[in-house]
Amino acid sequence: MMLMARRKFLRTSLSFPVAAAFTAETACGSPFSLALFSDDPHVEFPTSPRERIAVASYPFREFIAGRHDDKAFTASKMPLRDFAPHVLAKFNVRRVEPWSEHFLSLEPAYIDEIRNAATRAGSSFANIAADGDHSLYSPDAAERQRAMEFAKTWIGVAARLGSPSVRINLRATKNAKPDAQQVSAELKPIAEHAASKNVVVHLENDNPVSENPFFLVSVLDIVNSRWLHALPDFGNSLAALPPEDAYRGLAQLFARAYAISHVKDTTTTPANQVVQVDVARSFAIAGKYNYKGFFSMEWETAGDVYAGTSKLIDLTLKNIS
Repeated sequence: MMLMARRKFLRTSLSFPVAAAFTAETACGSPFSLALFSDDPHVEFPTSPRERIAVASYPFREFIAGRHDDKAFTASKMPLRDFAPHVLAKFNVRRVEPWSEHFLSLEPAYIDEIRNAATRAGSSFANIAADGDHSLYSPDAAERQRAMEFAKTWIGVAARLGSPSVRINLRATKNAKPDAQQVSAELKPIAEHAASKNVVVHLENDNPVSENPFFLVSVLDIVNSRWLHALPDFGNSLAALPPEDAYRGLAQLFARAYAISHVKDTTTTPANQVVQVDVARSFAIAGKYNYKGFFSMEWETAGDVYAGTSKLIDLTLKNIS
């Protein structure tokens, strides 16, 4: 995902209560095998190339209802519960990665409705991409606390939805530069909470300031938790860094990746310049580090998102088969 196009949607943080209990029934019904009560996360990732593919809801925001849409506009759009069955019908892909903007509520019954619709279709969730408005390195302790509570809320959503992981964002703040020590101090209790819910937390190279790939690496290494990993996005760093630095950063992220990565074939700079992604090189980097997780399709190029997503699926199958 890219900050400029996405996070302008988010005006307020989510504060809905979530029943985060991941019941034995949910665990048994999940397509993932998680080692409950274990010190280590354990997901039995599929080995079939197509089963390793997911489709992100973010590129389909024109078609899916969002929390900040006009109510009349929302009524004409697809509810999130229909997205997983829709993806299966359109792309023959059984896993999706919903974006937090597309959850119209975080009430347990609403989350269950989304999970149950996916289960009935024979689909499931690879990850949740959650974007909040508060910074983990703000000088304001209350601001940092709100960012921490946001992360814990979405860990609860992931647990109830049956998603093995959630990606949280490290939002920048106007009042301070990124501080790896401060961010790490706030992430440690988040990782501990994630462990208690059997959900892995991921950090993505998205915001060029607060989520620079090398900054993320420093944070991950300081926290040093099996429940906190990198989400390598193929293209995002190319919008802000020279190609060799971007691919070097991607390699360092894949060395710390676990469950989810974002596939795209172009990205756009803040100056609206389109940059091509070396897709084959990116997959080769993933292979070098023996990455076994999911590849989520996140089409960002102008044009038909359905044709574009199909193109990314074909590229992915070509490179991992």
